[in-house]
Amino acid sequence: MTGHRADEQGLDRLPLPARRLPAGFGEERRCKDAVQAGRRKGGPGGRDVARLTTPDDYYVVRANALEDNVRFYRVVKGRREQIKGANTKVASNEWHTLELRAENDRFTVSFDGKQLFTAQDNTFGGAGRVGLWTKADSVTYFDTIATTPME
Repeated sequence: MTGHRADEQGLDRLPLPARRLPAGFGEERRCKDAVQAGRRKGGPGGRDVARLTTPDDYYVVRANALEDNVRFYRVVKGRREQIKGANTKVASNEWHTLELRAENDRFTVSFDGKQLFTAQDNTFGGAGRVGLWTKADSVTYFDTIATTPME
């Protein structure tokens, strides 16, 4: 099965405005075990959303240039809780790759080709939507985003 690419949806290299909720790629893109990867650049950085079941329930990974870190969270009923993270240089306005590999209850996060950490969580065990969003008033550019189901 091939990955779903954002540029096929006409989103390639477009700045996404600030969003209060994740933007899913569509109902047909529900998956449980998948690899989400892509390039992005901008201020605090874009986020990848996985296993979105409602606008208030999902996993999210983000790279933050203001704090020089990469964090993995679960959002339950709209409340964000950090699961794991790593401090690493995230240069502002440079292209970076961020990858989230979700396999059952195991999540592996890589940044610029380097595996940063693995975490386990079973809050959202079923399939859900995938998506992208940016924080508050930041502008993030996304390029070559792909989600490849492993199911």
